[in-house]
Amino acid sequence: MNQTRTFLFFALMLVAYLLWMEWEKDYVTPPPAPTPAAQTTGSNPADSSVPGATTPAGVPGEAASPAGPAQLITVTNDVLRLTINTRGGSVVRSELLAYPNEPRTKKNPDPAPVRLLDDEDAHFFAAQDGLVSSSGAAPDHNALFHADQTEYTLANGEKTVSVNLTWTDASGIKVVKRYTLSRTSYIVDLDQRIENGSSVAWTGNAYQQLQRVPAAKVNWFKAYTDPAQHSFFGAAWYSPDTKFDQLLFADFPKKPLNRQITGGWISMLQHYFFVAWIPPSTEAVTYTTTIVNPDTATPRYIVRAFGPSLVAAPGQSVDSVARLYIGPKLQGTLDAIAPGLELTSNYGWLTIIAQPLHWLLSQLHAISGNWGVAIILLVLLIKAVLFKLTDAQFRSGARMRKLQPRVQALKERYGDDKVKMQQAMMELYKKEKVNPMAGCLPILITFPIFIGLLRVLSESIELRHAPFFGWIHDLSASDPYYVLPVLYMLVTLATQRLTPMTGMDPTQAKMMKVMPLLFGVFFAFFPSGLVLYWTVNGATSLLQQWWITRSVERADQKLRTT
Repeated sequence: MNQTRTFLFFALMLVAYLLWMEWEKDYVTPPPAPTPAAQTTGSNPADSSVPGATTPAGVPGEAASPAGPAQLITVTNDVLRLTINTRGGSVVRSELLAYPNEPRTKKNPDPAPVRLLDDEDAHFFAAQDGLVSSSGAAPDHNALFHADQTEYTLANGEKTVSVNLTWTDASGIKVVKRYTLSRTSYIVDLDQRIENGSSVAWTGNAYQQLQRVPAAKVNWFKAYTDPAQHSFFGAAWYSPDTKFDQLLFADFPKKPLNRQITGGWISMLQHYFFVAWIPPSTEAVTYTTTIVNPDTATPRYIVRAFGPSLVAAPGQSVDSVARLYIGPKLQGTLDAIAPGLELTSNYGWLTIIAQPLHWLLSQLHAISGNWGVAIILLVLLIKAVLFKLTDAQFRSGARMRKLQPRVQALKERYGDDKVKMQQAMMELYKKEKVNPMAGCLPILITFPIFIGLLRVLSESIELRHAPFFGWIHDLSASDPYYVLPVLYMLVTLATQRLTPMTGMDPTQAKMMKVMPLLFGVFFAFFPSGLVLYWTVNGATSLLQQWWITRSVERADQKLRTT
């Protein structure tokens, strides 16, 4: 199998892989999980009218909001700025201070930070929590809380900053909801303390939920050129038994989640960033999904964690705690927060390949200090490890190349007699001791590595706004001057020149002539980090093939002269 056919194989496999990802996104859904028997559930008309959608009994919908003024409270540490609405005490806005929306430039040295949670109707995304009780008063995510001030900031020298929200009821029940942010951390600690000042025992449950409006549909050009459109966007959760599961917004009505899990978490994922509620690992929590206002233009999708029963005797208090993660998909740090949290990078079935590649890429960046250089070093390292395999592939291609004139002569001799032509070719290969399948094994081994690296470069937040050299200021964006796509086209054309198409099927030969231009256009809108990988990989393969071809030719010349 010569290098031209190898390139064609990789090209077709890449297209097939991209099509498969889109098909999986639209049609493949996880099987419905078993309904837990230990937790009572029931439908709630205020929350959803979707058939089959379930929600724990007593959790309110969005219609029952009591009257009264609400305030917006800001709490900030060195990496997060949160906005909390006293209506429900929910986190309705979050700004990631270390991640600007756009790359920093001389013209725009201080771009606005990424806003993940958002209270604008068109982009609504909130982290909500509350309490429900069947025997007494309880503040849900619609109740009105009170705060002593409207701004809290982590002071110099302090490790944490907290904001207390208070709710009281005439019956004597008091709830203090405390959010705590720590320095350099994207974790928000939540503590809901129920103080029972009444004369009867208080029983109830705490819940946490993420509520979101999906992103609006985009046109076909943005869907192709924007890397975020190829990343998973929806709900995800983790359990120790089934590990990582995910659910597209479109599948909420068809495959509603309803499971009791101990040691899990729920999240909403998007490209590079995510938000997750992490209950205590020892609590059995019921996880559900539902839809608010499904028949409107902007339905809201909810994934919820409903905790176990809480009891506060008269004169006593009880606490419910949880953690909220709002931040980037930083590999190597998330599993320390909760088991399985690194799976939010969503490499899918390629995780076993992609995670080691990401680790290796990170180590090379630590050495080089530049993510573009790290990509180049990774290509060279992979090439070195697989050198023996690719050496066999290229030597097989070089020998096949030598036989092309004789193969063409056989085609002219036997014409359309395919059987005799095949027999004659096999006799020729046997006589010349050439195995036409020798180049297949390297492809079968290297292709999963290539696809795994493709996922790493697409999903790694470290490459977001990371500069390379010269004109490339963002490896996650396309090359602004199309230099890398043009270089890739030139490399591909040189590879074709080195591998003549003599004897190739005419249709295949025409396709190969068009492929450089086709993939040059294809890559013009790909992230430059991906195109850098392809270009360097193609260039090193070209040099290796040239060197091996020359060495085979010199060896043949030496044999003829002796």
